[in-house]
Amino acid sequence: MNELISRRLKAAREKLGLTQAQLTEKLGFKDRQTLAAIEAGQRKISAEELLRAVQVLGLDLEYFTDSFRLAGEGRFSWRAHKDASPNLLHAFEEKAGRWIATWRRLGELQGAKPSALQPALALSERSSFEEARAVAESLVEEWKLGDVPAKTLENAVRKLGTLVLYVDAPPSISGAACQVPGTNAVLINRKEPEGRRHYDLAHELFHLLTWEQMPPEHTDTDMPRGTKAKRIEQLADNFAAALLMPERVLLQRWQARGEQEIHRWLNSTASDFLVTATALKWRLTNLSWLTKGDLSKINDAKLTFNGRPKDQQPLPDLFSTEFVERLHVGLIKGQLSVRRAAEILDFTIEALAELFREHKLSVPFDL
Repeated sequence: MNELISRRLKAAREKLGLTQAQLTEKLGFKDRQTLAAIEAGQRKISAEELLRAVQVLGLDLEYFTDSFRLAGEGRFSWRAHKDASPNLLHAFEEKAGRWIATWRRLGELQGAKPSALQPALALSERSSFEEARAVAESLVEEWKLGDVPAKTLENAVRKLGTLVLYVDAPPSISGAACQVPGTNAVLINRKEPEGRRHYDLAHELFHLLTWEQMPPEHTDTDMPRGTKAKRIEQLADNFAAALLMPERVLLQRWQARGEQEIHRWLNSTASDFLVTATALKWRLTNLSWLTKGDLSKINDAKLTFNGRPKDQQPLPDLFSTEFVERLHVGLIKGQLSVRRAAEILDFTIEALAELFREHKLSVPFDL
């Protein structure tokens, strides 16, 4: 608990733009070294000092003590429509932070060991788009993703120790990558069309694998051309397209196209790859397989964006089985209460019970 409070005290001070000397004066400490020792976890903060910090910083006590929420930690990068307001993103980020913190805390209580090593790609913002695509093609082979990587990518991402959650997000939010000490996570709006969900997963994976060398912006909407942030998103797009549509497999389909009408071929091939037809057109353009004449004949309004036909697209279960299983164990072992679990998920008790049934788990409490 002392480590948690120390970390959050420092984060709260930095968020308000206060120096250690300024907060030292406000808290009534004799010298700055006292606060420095508390923030470094070298000295425990007393109950009186903590209550004073709550008053001075204008925060509630739970900000410092609740291990089932993120406070002053966690870096998010959102894929969102330009109409997504900062307030909407902030509110949903607060909610998502609770889910991720709950996953992490229950893992600690249940003995789950996070990996000490985090994989990273040897890319930077100075890397070429061709290099980003080549790295993705290599991962397809290294991870044995097969001819349709969209089918197997999620399992590969989970093997990296990354939490993948399918959530009910506002329509203007597609998903996010999140880095939290001890946990990486990808959030995907499960109501998005199938092809976009797969692309979001591949795109956010790129950010998680390159976060230290090229941190993404908090939100990726409408970035000006020529900026570093725009360059990073373009690299992520090139990586995602190559990861989901390997050139060796795509070439076979392209060469066998024959005289098939271009819109029909794009739509059927995209459905086979479980991506959007627009993403497939963009991939072919980057490979220089579509001429300017070909592009002029393509009407984007005739391209599907759903991956498989909509009636063949299963809606992903809410959250994920591994997340719900960990929650299930936590309730059985008394690591959190039923009401607390429902509050974290923003569910009624009845909806929480239904969540366990959907994941084919027993309901670990009486209704």
